[in-house]
Amino acid sequence: MSSQLVANKGFLYKPLGFSLEAYKSVFSNPGIIKGYGNTLFILIVGVTINLFLTAIAAYVLSRRNVMWNNLFTLLIVFTMFFHGGLVPLYLVVKGVGLIDSLWSTIIPFAVSTFNLIIMRTSFLAIPESLEESAKIDGANHLTILFKIVLPLSKPVIAVMVLYYAVEKWNAWFYASIFLKDRDLFPLQLVLREILIANSTDTMSAGASSADQFMIGETIKYATIMVATVPILCVYPFVQKYFVKGVMIGAVKG
Repeated sequence: MSSQLVANKGFLYKPLGFSLEAYKSVFSNPGIIKGYGNTLFILIVGVTINLFLTAIAAYVLSRRNVMWNNLFTLLIVFTMFFHGGLVPLYLVVKGVGLIDSLWSTIIPFAVSTFNLIIMRTSFLAIPESLEESAKIDGANHLTILFKIVLPLSKPVIAVMVLYYAVEKWNAWFYASIFLKDRDLFPLQLVLREILIANSTDTMSAGASSADQFMIGETIKYATIMVATVPILCVYPFVQKYFVKGVMIGAVKG
């Protein structure tokens, strides 16, 4: 069936057959399994850190009585347009000893300025009277944030989870710069090697040289599906919050 698929030209109006051999070959590659593990670690730990730090920073910037609040907001927005570049970033990561560590793909990107501004706008929409009532009852800022502000901000939190999760899942560029050990490669970096470097020989071992190309092509398609479907499965769970969350700040009054 691999040869039929590769040999076909134009549109396919009906399936040429059904086979899971390409998927078996993909999952027999130890790099795919390790890549999944590394990506899940980056995804779970990274998104948790992203949400926590973004929520803390957005809460501070959304307080109306914080000294120099507008100045801090301006300095943070400034980083969206001007930054040091790749070389200074690499030197900083190397200087703190994060080279060849999965933390190098998490810590330097702990807060996204764009997501921070979205969450800050959401927090500003919460009535100030709720905070004043909580303070009268003796609540401190952490209690107000985790017991009042965040429960009222479920739509924007869902959007932040989706944004950060997609970013972590698709990340490969900085991993290719900061990681040298192949056992630490995330899934997308392994996928890049398979698609660009055409490294499907180990997964099509045992086939004749004439068939290796055809088998390799179907393995590429299977690898793309393996790397894409999991993150697509997240969207239905946050869909009901997505439209409401992305509209925050777009309509005033």
